Amino acid sequence: MASSNENNPGVIGPGNFHEGIRAGKISTGISQGRRALSNIDWNVIGDPYPSAITKRGLTEKHAIRAKNPPIPVHRPITRNFAAQMSNKQQLKPEVTKKQVHSVPTTSGLDDSAIVVDDDDYETMDDFSAPMYVQHAEAMLEEIDRMDEVEMEDVDDEPVLDINSSDKKNALAAVEYIEDLYQFYKKSEWSSRVPPNYMDHQLDINDRMRGILIDWLIEVHYKFELMEETLYLTVNLIDRFLSVQQITRKKLQLVGATAMLLACKYEEVSVPVVDDLIIISDHAYSRKEVLDMEKMMVNTLQFNMSVPTTYVFMRRFLKAAESDKNLELLAFFLIELCLVEYQMLEYPPSLLAAAAVYTAQCAITRTQQWSKTCELHTSYSEDQLLGCARAMVGLHQKCGTGKLAGVHRKYNTSKLGYTARTEPANFILNSRF
Repeated sequence: MASSNENNPGVIGPGNFHEGIRAGKISTGISQGRRALSNIDWNVIGDPYPSAITKRGLTEKHAIRAKNPPIPVHRPITRNFAAQMSNKQQLKPEVTKKQVHSVPTTSGLDDSAIVVDDDDYETMDDFSAPMYVQHAEAMLEEIDRMDEVEMEDVDDEPVLDINSSDKKNALAAVEYIEDLYQFYKKSEWSSRVPPNYMDHQLDINDRMRGILIDWLIEVHYKFELMEETLYLTVNLIDRFLSVQQITRKKLQLVGATAMLLACKYEEVSVPVVDDLIIISDHAYSRKEVLDMEKMMVNTLQFNMSVPTTYVFMRRFLKAAESDKNLELLAFFLIELCLVEYQMLEYPPSLLAAAAVYTAQCAITRTQQWSKTCELHTSYSEDQLLGCARAMVGLHQKCGTGKLAGVHRKYNTSKLGYTARTEPANFILNSRF
């Protein structure tokens, strides 16, 4: 074999041994024009690509590449290189071997030319990932699976955009509506009265207050006044009585005057003083009405702009996508609460939300409170349940006592005989 190489100048011999190195093996079939890809001291770093060498015929394409071979890019030696090299099972990357044809050399030998194709240099990781990296990847995959399971369990109930229908209505003030109700929620506490203010009254009690408001509800209905007027009237009475001592003889005068002030604030066409004197059976003179009006506005410091239950009721009914039946039943429950002194312990927004919730339960015969209602009322179902139970109790006994003005009002065809609706008694036995 050695003698053949000496007689054949096209074969690599001992004199040009360094040109015969090709990927860690000696090439015996490359002409003098071929050269190695690089000169690497394999005794130092070993053979990192033992299976990356392929045998291929010397075609025209490969002959051109052999003249200008691509420069291989080697990974830098890291601190853990020696430890990684010790484990040969992890050092051998999986590569694809390509079948090549043998090309006879000038010596007539049937040895195959050993050529390294640049297609074999593919992007790959030379070594396996360290254990801590594998653990981190496994942990991340587990977290992703847990997130997918949690997302499947989430309730997909949509939250409705209740302002979408009013975007073209300038009077709806869609741009400011959320800020307005946030302000109402804050200011309702400053306009509330102590739920035990009757303890400071010497000549009147909560029973007399109930009779007065029950009578004003009928007056309001006969005069066909706006709904806002009734709620503001009750608010003015409670705020006034919470700071001013009144005799029972003047209590009806306080109620009539409060309605007059509310009409001036809310109504377009205000009833005249003489009309109020007539409905009071001429118990008071014109001068007494005007004097009481002055006393009330000064006591209340002319503060008439307060968020009443009606303000919240309209917003919450919209969130509940109410129909006429739900609206009438909710207002029926609220007016029952106006008469009851004990319901002063609940803020206006809570009363409105509980009325909508209780009305829904009475109509559907199931307990339901949507995500949209919870978002816009800021009350969850369990927060409403205490007030809702009190409303069911009022609903059960309405029309049975002397204070039946609300029942008579809503037991008419004009208001859909709403008072005949069966109460949501099952709420009283709720687990919440």
